Amino acid sequence: MLELTRITAGYDRRAPVVRDVSLSVGHGEAVGLLGPSGCGKSTLAKVAALLHRPDAGTVTLDGTVVRGWRHRAPQEQRTAVGVVFQQPRLSADPRLSLRELIAQPLRSTGRRREVPARVAELAPLVGLSEELLERRPHAVSDGQLQRACLARALVLRPGLLICDEMTAMLDASTTAALVAVVETYRAESGAALLAVGHDRVLLERWCDRTVRWGERAVERVPAR
Repeated sequence: MLELTRITAGYDRRAPVVRDVSLSVGHGEAVGLLGPSGCGKSTLAKVAALLHRPDAGTVTLDGTVVRGWRHRAPQEQRTAVGVVFQQPRLSADPRLSLRELIAQPLRSTGRRREVPARVAELAPLVGLSEELLERRPHAVSDGQLQRACLARALVLRPGLLICDEMTAMLDASTTAALVAVVETYRAESGAALLAVGHDRVLLERWCDRTVRWGERAVERVPAR
């Protein structure tokens, strides 16, 4: 499904934050990426989500080598990956209602006709009422906004979901609810998951396997 091979990436070629890292996620597999804050996990997640071009290395998605990034990536590849970030307020347009936020990927890919039915399907799944859907980000809690961001990530039915510290800012009950949503989606769709975080207990309970950030590569955590 996803192969990251010897990825080097950052925001200054003279000081990359990710050096020579490799990682794979198989079809239908849930992989946890465990590492401390600041080690480069989020940068690697952005590379995997086709949102950041690496300085070196290869990204392969569904057997096809990725050649373009962000809007230059083929639509088939862009829509195959859904991503949820740690801080929902930094990834949500404050001008949009939660309904519009969820529908954003459908509109940007020319699938406007699907908006009413798809939003109606996802809102109860992630725990958003009709009243909440009409609110803008400033009028909802972090947990409610993250629920909308998760729905946005699922709206195009991606084959790979990337959760980058998705639950780091949430309480235990909201964390459990959103993890359950992801697992329901995966059970129904067969989607793969890359869950990035520093909570080893959560990742080991959530994922089929957990890998640990190493100095030059991501390595498997020995089974207990």
